[in-house]
Amino acid sequence: MKHSLKITIIMLTIFLLAQFIGIGIIYNYIDTGKSLETGETVFKELPIGERPPVEEGTSFIFIILAVLIGTGLLLLIIKYNWIWIWKIWFLLAVVIALTIAGTAFMKAEIALVLALGFAIWKIFKPNVWVQNITELFIYGGLAAIFVPMFNMWSVTILLVLISIYDAYAVWKSKHMITLAKSQTKAKIFAGLMIPYTLGKNVSKTVKKKIKDKKKTTKKVSIKVRTAVLGGGDIAFPLIFAGVILKEIGLWQALIIPFFALLGLGILMWKGKEKKFYPAMPFISAGCFLGLGIIYLLGLFI
Repeated sequence: MKHSLKITIIMLTIFLLAQFIGIGIIYNYIDTGKSLETGETVFKELPIGERPPVEEGTSFIFIILAVLIGTGLLLLIIKYNWIWIWKIWFLLAVVIALTIAGTAFMKAEIALVLALGFAIWKIFKPNVWVQNITELFIYGGLAAIFVPMFNMWSVTILLVLISIYDAYAVWKSKHMITLAKSQTKAKIFAGLMIPYTLGKNVSKTVKKKIKDKKKTTKKVSIKVRTAVLGGGDIAFPLIFAGVILKEIGLWQALIIPFFALLGLGILMWKGKEKKFYPAMPFISAGCFLGLGIIYLLGLFI
């Protein structure tokens, strides 16, 4: 296994929870009144403004370009060690995503205040708890932006292209590994982080003899192994499930997270320790399998 059984179960549980919370956020952005009137799924406006005016059939191009440009900028920031730019960029992204997520359940003003507080905490005083709790909601906020821009065709193409890119970025160019290591080192990581020992740092007290034979103690920092899962590995299957919610229905959308979990679980089961793997090919395969099951169930229900 790639990780211990305990860490694997924790990681998979948080992944699944993030998917269901995300679907709940997307569902709460559906305008049920207008949807009943038009016969199509209509989404409410976002608290931050309008969604990008993108055609559903070609929206995957917009996302792929955004991923490539964003990756290029991030690599440039890492190269020149512009950490302050990185932190500002990440802070804005987290505030926007959490504000959108929170507005699904409360007033936008309250959601903004909470989002700002958690974003500052996450970036400037990071710890394992705030890191992973905020990750549960961030991708639901992002999905609420992008789901209305897709149909089944374009979201399927998106998953295929992202899976190919992920495999290339990890196995061939390896720049995704560079990004993951740099984010972890800078403590600005977009994704789940599960340390084998709880806490952002671990210290142990050791006794050392000095010349006068007296004993003194000092704290020595030791590295703690950490399991990570990139934010894209959470966001893209959630967008896929959101489009199924939009195009087919709620219970069908709730099936997808279990199959995405299956793909991720197989990767963690078959993966080897301390090796990097692209998760999206496995997660996407699970999503497509889930979609096939949905269509089969539709023949009998």
